[in-house]
Parts: sequence; structure tokens; C-alpha cells
Amino acid sequence: MEQVRSLIARVAPTSSTVLILGETGTGKELVARALHEQSLRAEQPFVAVNCGALPETLIESELFGHRKGAFTGAESHRAGLFEVAGGGTIFLDEVGELPKAMQAKLLRVLESGEIRRVGENDTQVVDVRVICATHRDLEQMVQAGEFREDLLFRINTFEIHLPPLRQRPGDVPLLARHLLARFRPQWQHEAEAFTPEALAMLEAHTWPGNVRELANVIEHAAILCDQPPITPAHLPRRFGQRKLRPPHFRTTGVTLRELELQAIQEALDRHDGNKPRAAEELGISLKTLYNKLNQLEQQSQS
Repeated sequence: MEQVRSLIARVAPTSSTVLILGETGTGKELVARALHEQSLRAEQPFVAVNCGALPETLIESELFGHRKGAFTGAESHRAGLFEVAGGGTIFLDEVGELPKAMQAKLLRVLESGEIRRVGENDTQVVDVRVICATHRDLEQMVQAGEFREDLLFRINTFEIHLPPLRQRPGDVPLLARHLLARFRPQWQHEAEAFTPEALAMLEAHTWPGNVRELANVIEHAAILCDQPPITPAHLPRRFGQRKLRPPHFRTTGVTLRELELQAIQEALDRHDGNKPRAAEELGISLKTLYNKLNQLEQQSQS
């Protein structure tokens, strides 16, 4: 993480567009906020947008705003999030989920610095720094025709890659203490906030949910613990068993689609049918998971 901090410190004071890459839950929004807080725009708004959570029919209105009567339900003029972030930073999380039509409009904004509200003819200039993030492989999406190559060139002026937590177990104790200080500020100067046994359990976990999962575990422990240090007894029940089991794929005589559906079923089994967690582990959106499950159901019926 020291390299990530160094990259943040170097690019934050500039006006460059930044692309943050990493699995779901690795802390991409935390990096975006750090970039904003260390920039010359720190006193201005920081607006975070999850592009994958916006309904496709409302994305343009949410980002750029609309005028009254522009469409059914538009009962008043409304500023978009680019205007709300004026002078500051807008963080477009899961930018890989934007539909192709919206990608073209985003590219125009990035190149011209102008937006047009839905239903209006005139454009207006916006002074906003754009930071994007995704867990998707955008270059692969370009090859598949799912993401515009010119937009990729425009948003990845500077890349910051966040490795998953399982690849940096040495960071777990430091992150755990940092998160504990957030939930129990009065303990931030404790010499022994965790017992060695508790830290060993945290470091041994494979963290499929990355930093987000770690934060949930530490919050759970902070609620149960009256006085430090935190012990294994304060960790969530069955925490030691919630490790990724290596998948056992049948690889002979099956198609690529069957392997894909098998991987989905394995992930669902590991997370007791919890679809959002399975989607996080697989690195796909919840919408994509539901589409794959529909295919699985159709396959089982045929």
C-alpha cells in the first residue's frame, strides 16, 4: 500500500483524470476521496456516483440534469451531479457498467468540459475533476466491443491499481487498527488493540470481500468488545470457516458456458445463496449475475 500512497500523493495535486482499478471492496472510493482531499479542490464538493446502480433510462438525467417537462415525471428543473460537483471532484464508480450511448456522452464532457441538460439545447461549462473506478477489465471490454476505446484512453491518464487484500496479508493488521480507530476512536492509542491470536486469524482469512469485509468484521468485534484487546471470541461466529474453498471444476467434455455457470453455482454455494456477495467474489455486477442465473435456469429446463 505504500506504493499506492505514493501514487496518490503524486497525482492528487494535478488536474489529471485518474482510473482506479481493483476488485469490489478493495477501497476504490477511499482512494478517490484521498485524491480529492489532497488536491487543490479539497474545499469543494466530492460527489460519488455508482454507475452500475443507476437505471439506464435515468443515467443521463442523473449526471447532467434535466429541464422541467423533458420527460414523464420531470416536474421541475434539476441540476445533474456534474453541476453539483462544480469546482470539486466527481467520482464515477463502476464506470464499466455505463451503456455505450452514455459512454459517448461522457467522452464529450471530458473532452469539451461542457454538459447539456436533458431537454435543453444550450450547453454549460463545468469545472470538475473526474475520477473513475472499475473492477472490470476495460481493455478486454474494448476488445469485446462493450467499451469505447477512445473513452478508455481519456479516463486512464493515470492508473492506480489496488491489489486484493488476499495478496497483501501483511497490510491486514495495519488496516484492522485503522478501522478499529474509526469505530472506537478512544482506543486508537492502545498498545495492544488485538491479541496475537485474533491478528493471526485475521491474517489467515482469504477476504473474498476485501477491505469492505474486513471493515464489517472489525465493526462487529468493536461492538462486542467492552475493553481492548479484541480476541478471537469477539470475531463473527463461523469467521474461521468463511474461507474460500478451492473450486472443483469438471473440465473435460464441457463447454465454456457450462464452466462459467459452474463457477457461479460454486460461488453461490460458498455464500449460502447470497447473490450480492457471490457477484462481488465473481467480479460481476448483480444485474449480470441475474442474467447468468436465468441462463442457468433455462439450461436446467432444457
